[in-house]
Amino acid sequence: MTGPGHKSAAWPLALSYAALIVYASLFPFTGWRDQGLPPWSYLSAPWPRWWTGFDLGINVVGYLPLGFLLAVAVLRSRPLWRAGPAVAVAVGGLGGALLSFVMEALQSYLPARIPSNLDLGLNAAGALGGAVVAAGLVRIGLISRWQRARGRWFVDESRGALVLLALWPPALLFPPAVPFGLGQVFERLEEAVAVWLTDTPFLEWLPVRQFELQPLVPAGEMLCVALGLLVPCLLAFTVARSLPRRALLAAGVLAAGTAASALSAALSWGPVHAWAWVGPPVWAGGVLAVLVMGALLRVPRRLGMVLLLLATALHLSLLNQAPLNAYFALTLATWEQGRFIRFHGLAQWLGWLWPFAVILYAGVALSRRPAPTAAA
Repeated sequence: MTGPGHKSAAWPLALSYAALIVYASLFPFTGWRDQGLPPWSYLSAPWPRWWTGFDLGINVVGYLPLGFLLAVAVLRSRPLWRAGPAVAVAVGGLGGALLSFVMEALQSYLPARIPSNLDLGLNAAGALGGAVVAAGLVRIGLISRWQRARGRWFVDESRGALVLLALWPPALLFPPAVPFGLGQVFERLEEAVAVWLTDTPFLEWLPVRQFELQPLVPAGEMLCVALGLLVPCLLAFTVARSLPRRALLAAGVLAAGTAASALSAALSWGPVHAWAWVGPPVWAGGVLAVLVMGALLRVPRRLGMVLLLLATALHLSLLNQAPLNAYFALTLATWEQGRFIRFHGLAQWLGWLWPFAVILYAGVALSRRPAPTAAA
């Protein structure tokens, strides 16, 4: 049973995942028009004549985590809901089916998207399957074991950090200009604002840079890599209960980030190039990050939160002084023209916003009263 000071991360994870589904389903959000048909008319349409195994699989797999998280959220809120596995399965399955119904209906207003009753059925099946898996894990006691393990590993107010840590590997899927360099938005934001203000008197209000952005020198790239790895590790340090757990979490963060970056390179340029991004500056940055993490293992939680803020701000400052790398246009075209068109914008937005969400989280956490415990 969830303790009084313990808040489940399942609800914010479920809401975050639902938001990701909304984005992926309605991307690119342009060309809205009314065809004069009810938005639910796709329910009675013939099944699509052309489909692939990938399309079928991704529609099931894409909604499976949502059903799982919704069911777990209901079960973890049991003192409030008094709900059993049957109710959790119903909430997970129906919640996923309802979201899919709304997304398919809205797609009827987008020229780039085609609503499908087959997609609805597969999405609902995926959500129901995820909810059934969650109920099964509860039945055999794995959810309770995770709850006890989380209580041993993490402080009570840890769900925000856990959600951010869970989103960090997906945020790395769209290849950044510098490995682990999330939040490089200045140049694109500057260009977007200039486009929005074209043919308006406000265009003259924009500051004019005297010099073009220069690529990072190897030392700068090394520092960006080190800070990019240090930020999620410091985030984990702020919620871990003991020194050994901090060390294990740091190792897990490094492994997850490396695997996500390799997967990103493999998806973009092919499996043979999965490790092409690992050069001398990346090796040096990784070693520097490990050394700094070792020195900070014993740092108190609130000081760790301050260092997290400073490291994130410094990382964003260094990264946004550099232009996009020469391979960005090629990467963008590859992702847009391949099977990842629905997810390119999603992963990119995660990469843009993740560091700023960390700053918001750390700022809110520092505004609270200091916790009485410290890492052992």
